[in-house]
This record gives sequence, structure tokens and C-alpha cells, in this order.
Amino acid sequence: MAPVIWGGLASTLSWGLCLFLSFPVPVWLQSQPCNTCRNLVSSFSKGLERTVRDNFGGGNTAWEEEKLSKYKDSETRLLEVLEGVCSKSDFECHRLLEQSEELVESWWFSKQHQAPDLFQWLCMDSLKVCCPPGTYGPSCLACPGGPENPCSGNGQCDGEGTRQGSGRCDCQPSYGGPACAQCGDGHYEAARNASHLVCEACFGPCSRCSGPEEGSCLRCKQGWALHQHKCVDIDECGTEMAACKANQFCVNTDGAYECRDCAKACAGCMGAGPARCKRCNAGYRRDGAKCLDVDECEGEAEVCPGAHELCENTDGSYRCACAEGYERSPEGCVPQQLEEPKPGGFFSEVTDDEVVVLQQMFFGVIICALATLAAKGDMVFTAIFIGAVAAMAGYWLSERSDRVLDGFIKGR
Repeated sequence: MAPVIWGGLASTLSWGLCLFLSFPVPVWLQSQPCNTCRNLVSSFSKGLERTVRDNFGGGNTAWEEEKLSKYKDSETRLLEVLEGVCSKSDFECHRLLEQSEELVESWWFSKQHQAPDLFQWLCMDSLKVCCPPGTYGPSCLACPGGPENPCSGNGQCDGEGTRQGSGRCDCQPSYGGPACAQCGDGHYEAARNASHLVCEACFGPCSRCSGPEEGSCLRCKQGWALHQHKCVDIDECGTEMAACKANQFCVNTDGAYECRDCAKACAGCMGAGPARCKRCNAGYRRDGAKCLDVDECEGEAEVCPGAHELCENTDGSYRCACAEGYERSPEGCVPQQLEEPKPGGFFSEVTDDEVVVLQQMFFGVIICALATLAAKGDMVFTAIFIGAVAAMAGYWLSERSDRVLDGFIKGR
């Protein structure tokens, strides 16, 4: 007799399972369906181990053996395992478990002895979201190199173990070919046997070679030319293969070239500096091999005709500045508006050192006056004296007193 399962919940799960099996793999499973199923099975297995530790401590009596054997395949144990299969935040795991719960129950109560591998039974055979190792895609086709050694052990088969992917091999850097069974560009075959291939790097500019030596090149990388089994740098600048802009010059590098800007004095150049100019830029003149700045201010023609204007030469040009005492305005150079000096205080000419002395004298006079009153024995004056000394000492040490007295003495 089939075990009793969760009442009304069973009908709901059956309806959900029918929908699940009636359509292609759901969209929510298409991101990582095989990984989700694999993780679910892994968590289920850990739950079985946990319940073994918690409930199968072992017994020495026939009664204990009978009770424990009943719990081993019981619905109670299944529920305990399923409760901890998915973490609270694993949305895909919960959805997969909801859709496949009846399958898990069927395996638990009637299939686990015939199919002990839950991953293969659930993920490969029932849900069909995973493939055996070394295969890929909806039909679980063999990866290049064969299912026993996908990508010849030198790369990763796209979609391996899942119902997705192209099956294309992503080879390790030193390997190439459809099944990663050849050496890749810039590497040569150092050793090979029936199951392994060892590829090592060619000499720098070689893209194909027969060995590591400089003279063992068979093909060269871009920017190099093969000459007697050696790769020689191509001078793109000398062969006019470079494509630099009008005001740039070409610098050859190993296997390539660089375009650098001409000097400011040049209008086109053959190299760096004002001595390599093809022509001189505006504001410069030829002086032997160099293009030098033209000093427009020294010419006969007046370049700054405005009143109170002075010419100032700059690199490749000039500017008109106002003479001293004048400032630029929309009307030209006009006299500067000087601010009238603010009236100073009574002691505005006192130096900073003299201010310090006056501060000390000021506080000294006040303290001496209070001390004289306190010396008469009057308790009131004595209290005032002590309080004043403390207050003035604190005020004297503060930055505020310095600012107040400084402003008072200097009229600031």
C-alpha cells in the first residue's frame, strides 16, 4: 500500500507537476537549471547525513533496531530532510523543489533502491536539465575529444554536463584546434604521447615555430617578416606603411610603430623638436635648421596701438597688456581705481611685539588694583580678586582676547 502523503497538498503538487512536465524547461530554470538541480541533490544528501547523525546513534537491542529501520525510509525523515534543502534566499531552489516534490517522493518511497543515484535519476533522467560528464546540449552530444576526454583535457567544453551550450572547446592559452589537440599560436609541440600533449612558447615574435630558438620560426606575428627562419621587425616608418596624421611623426617600435605630435613650432615634421620641421608654423621663422619664435613686439609695425598698451611676446604669438597703473576694460586700458586707505586706530602704528607688551601691562594693572583692594582684608574684595585673576587668566590665554585687544589697540 502506498504511504499516505500530505493530504490536500498532494493534489496541488500533482497539478503543478503536470504543468511542469507539459511544457519545455521553464524560463526561470534556463539561467542555471543543471546547477540548481545539482545543488538541490547535494543539499538533500547532506540532509540524509544529518538525520543519520541525529537519529541513528546505534542500539544494542532488537527493539532499537526495529524502530530505527522504520525511521530510515519514513515520511518523517523525508520531511526533516526537505525542510532544510533550500536556504531562505535561494529562490530557484524553492521553485525547483515545488515543481519536483512528487518526483522526489516517488524516488524516496519506491525508486531509491533501483536508482540509488538521485542526481542521475532526478536531474538527468526525469527533469532532463543535466547531461553526463563529457556531453552537452538538449541531446547530450559528446564534446569534441570524446566524453571520456573532452577537449583533450586541454580546455573547457561549452555546456558540458548541461542541456545547454554549443559544445565548442575553449582551449587553454597554449593549445588550439577544435578539440584543443594542437599547439596554439606562439607555441610548439615539445612532447606528445597517446594521452597528453605538452606545448611550450616560441621565441618572442614567432607565431608558429619548430622549437624555442630564434632561428626556428615558421611564421611571424603581425609587424614582423620571416627571413631565413628568423622574424625581423618591419620598419613601418621607413616603408611608409604608417598612418600618422599631418602634424605627427612616426616612431618605429618592435613589431609596431607610434605616432607622436610634432613640436608646436612645426607645420608637419620628420621627427621630434623644432629642428625637424618640414615647415614653420605661423608665429615662427626659419633660422638655419630650426623654427624659432618670432618676436612680434620688436617689429617695426605697432601691434598694440591702444593707449597705455604694452606688447608682451609669447611662444608663437603675443598679447597686449595694460601698462602699470592701468587695467583692462571694454573701452581699453583705463586707470586703476585705487581703494582709499581705511582710517587706522589710535595705536595703528604699534608693532606686534609692542601689542604683546601692552597686553601684559593692561592685565598687570587690573590685577594689581584688585590685589590692593583685597589687601585691606575685605572678604568681598578678596573674592572678587581671586575670581578676576582666574577669569582674566583664562581670557588672556584664549585666542579671542588676542583678537579683541589687537583690534582695540590697532583700531582694526
